[in-house]
Amino acid sequence: MEPHTDATPVPPLDWLPLPRPHAQPEPPTGHTTSTADRGSFCLAVCTCGWSGPARRSRDLARKDAARHTAP
Repeated sequence: MEPHTDATPVPPLDWLPLPRPHAQPEPPTGHTTSTADRGSFCLAVCTCGWSGPARRSRDLARKDAARHTAP
């Protein structure tokens, strides 16, 4: 197979301006917790990145979340 030689040369893409991303909403400054199911386990998760231990009881996961957000 012979190379295609009739193609128009294209300059490298690094000269193109990057598209500006849309404004993202600011993450919440406080802690917002919820529970997440992973198989037969439930764990508390927070918007700050914290996650509690896996529990079989949703009530215990909710208590973990409440302890995390308590001052």
